[in-house]
Amino acid sequence: MRYLKIIFFVFLILNFYNLSFAEETYFIDMNKLLNQSKAGKEAQDFLKEKIITGDKKLKNEGELLKKEEIDLIAKKKTLSADEYKKTLNQLREKNIKFQRKRGNLTKAITTQRAEARNNLLKAIDSILTKYMLENNIQIIIYRKYIVMANSKLDLTDKILEILNKELKSLNLK
Repeated sequence: MRYLKIIFFVFLILNFYNLSFAEETYFIDMNKLLNQSKAGKEAQDFLKEKIITGDKKLKNEGELLKKEEIDLIAKKKTLSADEYKKTLNQLREKNIKFQRKRGNLTKAITTQRAEARNNLLKAIDSILTKYMLENNIQIIIYRKYIVMANSKLDLTDKILEILNKELKSLNLK
């Protein structure tokens, strides 16, 4: 374990050593690229709308299940034991299906969000690679890893402009 820490520390020092000899190190704000690009905004709006509509449907269905439960409790004394058990089991099955629907909606939205993010990151990566080659840039760092830097070294707005031209939409459905 001690050797692993030493190797990590040496690697870290060498990495900073290499950065210090780079002619100019540029940086980008990845959150801004993801959230303020046309495709990113469109994807966020689409997913928010999908969450809202899905939540409304589930809320209505949940309220119906609660009403059925209240009705069953009210009818408990008038129903026979077998009929009550049968109705209770049906209500439980409906509730299980409801919980599955809720889980499936959450899972679907999470999956779609991850796919949209990956597609956007791939587009950003190809744009950054192309931009680096065209402008003879050696290093681009995420802004969150920088303590202080000259704002002239920020490529975020330039990359955002290129991203908006090249990627209009992520075509989520």
